[in-house]
Amino acid sequence: MPYVPPEEKERLKREVSIQRLAEARGIKLHRSGKELIGLCPFHDDCNPSLNIDPVANVWHCKGACGEGGDVIRWVARSEGVSDAHAIALLKRDYAPSAGPVVKIATIPKLPCPVMLGADDRTVMREVVRFYADTLRDTADAKRYLEKRGLKSAELVERFRLGFSDRMLGPALPDKNRRAGAEIRQQLERLGVFRASGHEHLRGSLVVPVFNLDGDVVQLYGRKIDDNLRGGTDYHLYLPGPMRGVWK
Repeated sequence: MPYVPPEEKERLKREVSIQRLAEARGIKLHRSGKELIGLCPFHDDCNPSLNIDPVANVWHCKGACGEGGDVIRWVARSEGVSDAHAIALLKRDYAPSAGPVVKIATIPKLPCPVMLGADDRTVMREVVRFYADTLRDTADAKRYLEKRGLKSAELVERFRLGFSDRMLGPALPDKNRRAGAEIRQQLERLGVFRASGHEHLRGSLVVPVFNLDGDVVQLYGRKIDDNLRGGTDYHLYLPGPMRGVWK
């Protein structure tokens, strides 16, 4: 699971309204004391058993399913995804669709960053773009850059710095689909994914190396978390030859 700073989770729990997400899904709510009640979307509910506390911004079903939690758990349960995936959706301006909840997620709602059938050069550029977009949304990675004295937004953009938060996989079509399987095989061959299916540079600031034609010839990753398991290297590269640009 990608590391998400506690303050980022708390911000999402505080700023994203469960009431608005429920109403956007078509759930009609009415006031009952300090709470809002409505039909629970997570089981076949005939008598309103969904209770939302709009002040604490938490929810609980007092009916058959008995589920509850914060806004992260609401999105995870609504879309049939993990909490980590739910956080990624919330960070990317998640908008719920009306209608029934998803029982089993088959296609992640994150925009797919890699095009099926693209050549290796294009795929590597798309990976670099995905990691660069992730860095812009990751407060912890930006704090790491500031700690290292890299505070210039122009520098980050010029060198296309990025961050791997382990969400490239969930952003792809599901691996049991042809597109998802083929893209993952290509990313594994390029070294972006390991044979285990994990991102090779997960948890790392990503520095792409380009040749003079603008092609990505290597990715360097530097772990930003000092609390690493024993034997974990701070510095990573993609498998294969160490290539760079000399002028």
